[in-house]
Amino acid sequence: MRVISRKWLTELARKHPDAKPGLDAWFHEAEGADWANPAQIKAQYATASILKHGGVVFNIGGSKYRLVVKINYAYRVVYVRFAGTHSDYDNIDVEEI
Repeated sequence: MRVISRKWLTELARKHPDAKPGLDAWFHEAEGADWANPAQIKAQYATASILKHGGVVFNIGGSKYRLVVKINYAYRVVYVRFAGTHSDYDNIDVEEI
């Protein structure tokens, strides 16, 4: 998969250094993945939440952080839409980002 953009990941890691190992692991796993559908993501990440319109929420750092992406399965592209703390996540509408 091609991951666009890494800005959210680096910003969260800068603010919360303890998130960096989990974000780095997710990034490298996503780059090496070839997800064709949401079921393949659930098989790899059982705690991921599948949203409407290609959205997925990943738990990072033991569920301390959230990563929200939109995926274009046909083109194998993952768009990072949000990365933040659990409390930051509670203040957004994941269906709208």
